[in-house]
Amino acid sequence: MRLKEIQRTAHQAWSPAEHHPIHLALGTSAQQLDASFNTTAALEIFEVDFSDPSLEMQLRGSLPTSNRLHSIVWVNFGMGADGTGGRLVGGSENGTLTVYNPEVIMSSGVDAVVGQSDKHTGPIRALDFNPFQSNLLASGANDSEIYIWDLNNFSSPMTPGAKSQPAEDISVVSWNRQVQHILASANPSGKAVVWDLRKNEPIIKISDHSNRMHCSGMLWHPDVATQLVLASEDDRLPVIQMWDLRFATSPLKVFENHTRGILSISWSQADSELLLSSAKDNRILCWNPNTGEVIYELPTTNQWCFDVQWCPRNPALLSAASFDGRITVYSVMGGSLKAQQQSTANKISSSFDSMDPFGTGQVLPPLQVPQPTVQDTIVPPLKKPPKWVRRPVGASFAFGGKLITFENPQLPPVQSPQPVPRQVFVSQVTTETEFLQRSRELQAALQSGSFNNYCQAKIHNAKSDAEKDIWKFLLVNFEDEARVKFLRLLGFSKDELEIKRSDVATAVCDARTSGSVSPADFFSQTPKENANFQIPVSCDTNGLISQALLVGNFEGAVDLCLNDGRYAEAILLSISGGEELLKKTQQKYLSNQKNSISMLISSVVTQNWRDIVQSCELDNWKEALAALLTYAHPEDFARLCDTLGGRLEHERTEKRCLQACLCYICSGNIEKLVECWALHRDCSSPLGLEDLVEKVMMLRKSIERLRNSEVAVQSPILAEKLTCYAGILAAEGSLATAMAYLPENSEQAGITMLRDRLFHAQEEAAVGQQPSNSFNRVNVSTAKPTPAAQAPAPKAQIVPQPMSIAANLSGPALPPPSSTPGVPPTSFMPSTSFPSGPMPPSSQPGAPVPMYPGGLHNQGPANPMASGPYVPLGSGYPQGGPGAPAVKPLSPTTTPRSPLEPHRSPACRLVCDKGLSSEFSHSKHVNTLYLCPCFPQLLQQLPAERVEQKEIPAEHMVLKSTFDSLVQRCQLAAGDPQTKRKLDDAVKRLAYLYDKLREQSLSHNILNGLHEISRCVASQNYQRGLEVHTQVVSSSNFSEISAFMPILKVLMTIANKLGV
Repeated sequence: MRLKEIQRTAHQAWSPAEHHPIHLALGTSAQQLDASFNTTAALEIFEVDFSDPSLEMQLRGSLPTSNRLHSIVWVNFGMGADGTGGRLVGGSENGTLTVYNPEVIMSSGVDAVVGQSDKHTGPIRALDFNPFQSNLLASGANDSEIYIWDLNNFSSPMTPGAKSQPAEDISVVSWNRQVQHILASANPSGKAVVWDLRKNEPIIKISDHSNRMHCSGMLWHPDVATQLVLASEDDRLPVIQMWDLRFATSPLKVFENHTRGILSISWSQADSELLLSSAKDNRILCWNPNTGEVIYELPTTNQWCFDVQWCPRNPALLSAASFDGRITVYSVMGGSLKAQQQSTANKISSSFDSMDPFGTGQVLPPLQVPQPTVQDTIVPPLKKPPKWVRRPVGASFAFGGKLITFENPQLPPVQSPQPVPRQVFVSQVTTETEFLQRSRELQAALQSGSFNNYCQAKIHNAKSDAEKDIWKFLLVNFEDEARVKFLRLLGFSKDELEIKRSDVATAVCDARTSGSVSPADFFSQTPKENANFQIPVSCDTNGLISQALLVGNFEGAVDLCLNDGRYAEAILLSISGGEELLKKTQQKYLSNQKNSISMLISSVVTQNWRDIVQSCELDNWKEALAALLTYAHPEDFARLCDTLGGRLEHERTEKRCLQACLCYICSGNIEKLVECWALHRDCSSPLGLEDLVEKVMMLRKSIERLRNSEVAVQSPILAEKLTCYAGILAAEGSLATAMAYLPENSEQAGITMLRDRLFHAQEEAAVGQQPSNSFNRVNVSTAKPTPAAQAPAPKAQIVPQPMSIAANLSGPALPPPSSTPGVPPTSFMPSTSFPSGPMPPSSQPGAPVPMYPGGLHNQGPANPMASGPYVPLGSGYPQGGPGAPAVKPLSPTTTPRSPLEPHRSPACRLVCDKGLSSEFSHSKHVNTLYLCPCFPQLLQQLPAERVEQKEIPAEHMVLKSTFDSLVQRCQLAAGDPQTKRKLDDAVKRLAYLYDKLREQSLSHNILNGLHEISRCVASQNYQRGLEVHTQVVSSSNFSEISAFMPILKVLMTIANKLGV
């Protein structure tokens, strides 16, 4: 792409790479005339400013010269620390070599000539400076003259050796780019001589055997010390030859694409794969010398370019000098010409104004000329990215905490650059080490079931009393007599209360007997029982009460007692009057009592605990919770605890928030616990989220322990927190653990995408050791390159960091829901394992012993007071939360039952007393039996019932036999515990596959893939099986195969590793 252009017939020289800003020096070219036949000469310096979109370059300095130039170079000798200065050296047509100071030319122009010599006898056509010692300059002229100049001592040049014979013009000299004492020269006849300045003699001569090589340019390879190129100006042989001095009998390569003689060549020092050439066919080509391919052609005019040069500072720039008197700056990176085209249009428009061109002084109206639309022309860049834009190193983070890195090391030059295998490093990066450690501890506790030890460790390491209290409440859920221990944590203990009551009673007794009467006299003075008594029938209160009792009017007698304030007699009489009279008496008594204890007594008597939790002072939340733990019915316990917790949470203080959390722990309301905790605690950080997940998982485990089944949770906030937690685990490399925490029943786009990425990431995970907690690079030896003749296209070699799939978060999965009566569908929490079959409430650890027999009511609609989505009741579940009492208190009119006799519901009594008939076994009342305390005894009376299970279709039985046989072979060969655990998990995961085969719910594509995998397993071609597995996974619906396809890959990988 053309960037700048100026009308000059001149030779050119770029400022050195260290020079800033970029300048271009132009010296009037010898043996050329412009259209005006001007014979003057000058040395001009232009600044290349790309902030200006126009093609013009700004002239910074000009110095008239007496002679025109054949060659010019800009040396970095004498540059200042600010990146300015250097020296301009020009070779003139009369043999004069002149050294200029460019800074002086750009400032004043006076005394710009630093040195001058006329040592040469003819035109100086060749100049080059030493890249290692900038003070050394080589020049070549007629009669085989070559001089080496020292800019520090310009008056005494030296020669590289004796003149070559026969004497010829020196058309080009070039210093070796790798060895500082090697210099090469070439003449138009096509011969090149390599000089060793240490020996002052030529060491090798190169010539083309065709004798048609007319050398116009010669350059050393920027990287390989023994290689150089020669360009031919002869139209009969328009080629570029690459020579290697170690094989100097013939050219190593010949580049043929020009149709006429080559005038100039230039080799990029920033990328040795870029070689410029300009020829008489009006073309400027850019070659890749390693392959001989033309990778770029500059859009030039129909003129010969006699000089092309790369810019040292900006490697994408090059300049070309043509015989039509133009110096043009190009870019090989392409771009848009819109700014240049707009600048040209504006320049044309600005040439015309609104003044009268005839000099009348009158303003003419503006000319209405339609403005043409500027077309945006895009110039393409190089076919291949040049080396200076290629990343020497690169890194990118990938899903799962992977860090992908690569590097392009500087390889030592070889005879011919060959494709070299590159390595890509895959490393595991972990940044949250404490988070991972705590996550592993939680995972270990969930797998081993050591919840008590885990909670005790948390209590020991708690940093605050509030944190310690929460973990103490969670610990109680896993212990026996949870109700009593909850009360003790709240500060209420029966033993301590009994001691206090005894002390008070003793003190009262001592006060009453503190007189002069001795205990013996006290008993001796006991009044004797009267043999006769009088029944009053007077009109006073006593008489009226007697008369009411005599006629059996208990209600009237009670009313008289209440009016007279004789509450004890009223209560005693109401007992004999029946349950309804007793309730009225209790209500009237309690309504008249307005002291601090009356509200509690009223709730105990009437079982109305809603008023307590709704009306008590929040400072008495402990007392209210203790009353619920002692008296509340299991069906109401969770709802009442949530109500109390909601009141505490509504205060929106951290203290009340923690107290509310304790209430939610007692009720087992996971959703409310998450909402309250997230509202008042920072869960955005990994450790903050870990705090929440630890508590949620422990509470969930305690509820599952009580209910003997998985807990279904449907909370958007909890789903969000678990998704964030899974995302952090995935970012740290714990992919399997993250998958276990992801909500399974959510169709949110973010959750679905993360689940899919986790699934495919586990598909590609290697089976190995657990990754370390620190960032480690893999040290891998560089592969040896193959010979060029046999080397295919280079491929990236991926070096994986050892990875492992973490164990399942919660151990073995539960049996299918269909095999366990009363168990609800699995929710999105990690799977857990418990003994199958319901557990009677009286045998559950932590369930309180029934103090009173009572009825277990059937489920009904949720109470409107219940807050949140949490529904604590379910078929087969114990009622209430972890700390709920088992039954409600005894009503006064109920006849006490033997303490050893468990309470039985009507359905239970029907079955126990009359036996379980076959018709009844299929009735809707069977679910009631799972709540019956005598259910374990009834299990032995149940008739044996076979569960009908569909058979796997005959055409798919080969899948079951093949995969089961593979698991058995691997189990026999496996030695390490980790592999055995994976195989045990494989047995359970394959059951999901067999269920889908029975249901015939798999698509035709998946079935064909499974059969192909089965055939590969049978022939022990596991590599082919893994390829088929990848094809099936990539072309199938995730929901159909997520339960069993990952384990199939793990199984084949293990089998391949064990060689079974």
